[in-house]
Amino acid sequence: MFVGGHVALDLVNTVAWRLDPARREERLPDDEALRWWAEAAGFPVVANGGVAEVRALRETAHRVLEPLATGAEAADAEPLRRLIVDALARAEVASVVPLEWRIPVHGTRDLPAALALETWRLLQFEDLTRLRQCADGGCGWLFLDRSRNGSRRWCSSADCGNRERARRHYHRTRR
Repeated sequence: MFVGGHVALDLVNTVAWRLDPARREERLPDDEALRWWAEAAGFPVVANGGVAEVRALRETAHRVLEPLATGAEAADAEPLRRLIVDALARAEVASVVPLEWRIPVHGTRDLPAALALETWRLLQFEDLTRLRQCADGGCGWLFLDRSRNGSRRWCSSADCGNRERARRHYHRTRR
């Protein structure tokens, strides 16, 4: 589940099979799933709501990030900007040199702001020319291609990549 290379991308990837409506799966259906995901992502929290806000942030971030990954026309970034500005208004200075902002996360209700701050960090500090969408036609997951030559095509070589290799092998040997 954590293949994006950045927590903001892993949040966007909590929708499985985003590009295939027949297989689409919501990985944050309730507060318990959100608590599990948040802890696995490094935000130890107590579940106390907030899943709707986190999912809204996820979809807002996806609308901005997907065109960056695919080369499509840029989406309206204003809704994401507002979420990031609101998060920065809540943030505390964790370090002055280098300047680092942090939002204390005590419960899942604090997650939307903390994740908006992480989305800002992705946009501000990562090389977005390395942002990719999985080459599987139904997957749609986003990831940072940190390979040396920038040739990564799959969210996971063991998952989507293996499925594609098996499909090609099947078609080759079927002749």
